[in-house]
Amino acid sequence: MKLAVLGAGAWGTALAIRFADRHAIHLWSREEDQVALMLAERENRRYLAGAAFPDSLSVTTDLGEAIRDAGLILIVTPMAGLRPTLERLVELGSTTPVLWACKGLEVGSMLFPHQVAEQILDASIPRGMLSGPSFAQEVAKGMPAAVTIAANDGDFARDTVEALNTSVLRLYASDDLVGVEIGAAVKNVLAIAAGVCDGLNYGLNARAALLTRGLAEMARFGAALGARAETFMGLAGIGDLMLTATGDLSRNRRVGLMLAQGMKLDDILANLGHVAEGVPTAREVLRQAEQLGVDMPITRAVCRLLFDGDRIEDIVSALLERAPKMERAD
Repeated sequence: MKLAVLGAGAWGTALAIRFADRHAIHLWSREEDQVALMLAERENRRYLAGAAFPDSLSVTTDLGEAIRDAGLILIVTPMAGLRPTLERLVELGSTTPVLWACKGLEVGSMLFPHQVAEQILDASIPRGMLSGPSFAQEVAKGMPAAVTIAANDGDFARDTVEALNTSVLRLYASDDLVGVEIGAAVKNVLAIAAGVCDGLNYGLNARAALLTRGLAEMARFGAALGARAETFMGLAGIGDLMLTATGDLSRNRRVGLMLAQGMKLDDILANLGHVAEGVPTAREVLRQAEQLGVDMPITRAVCRLLFDGDRIEDIVSALLERAPKMERAD
């Protein structure tokens, strides 16, 4: 089929390259200069240098052209781009099924991606999310990986997995869309914490404890929102958490490493050159958790460091000196 990939950052480009193994791909970007370079060079040097475009991958700035006759639309923008992209699809009269790979909560509204989609898309349009442990550079190179496609409609999730599965990117279906979205959001916050931990040379024991208790936070938050516990034991939960918190290609981990070096947040984000979704997501997750009465001390610590200017030493002491308790996720 024809597949429209909307968003030509590193991850959108990597997915476009990989799915071009089986399908005709239209990769869309609104940036005319970037598209001109990609057309001339047949690669995305700005975000994914060295990954050549297959012949079945075309590039355009014309959104109408990109989605015309598409059997599926995959939105791969930062979370902030999801709402305006969906609104443009509605303006164009599209009724094509939609997947998003946006990770996080919408700033200000605390909405998850599926809730944003509910406000914009007609209820009849199938929709879902692609998420899991997958660095763009490795996926583009054809290195083995596995991710999850989640939708409230299990049949849509399974059919999409059948259509997109490749020999090197293995797909699994899930009908726990809320759980997959929670895993995708919270793991980025925990990756910042892991980067701080490693940047301070606290050691492997400390990182293991941090991520284990972070996973418990993720599960508590998920339980309060109706997600299934087993989702957090899968690719979109512990799998993505392990990768993002420990892999050197992780932008959110790098934010934590640079915070541990004493760098200012504005300088860190300028240095990255890419979006680190854990930064805006941390505040939204904490706000929602507090409304739900869910205790998330690691997420709170990350917010204190990112937004309140508290000293790292004081934040760490507050975490370690909490009263002992039974080891339970709930």
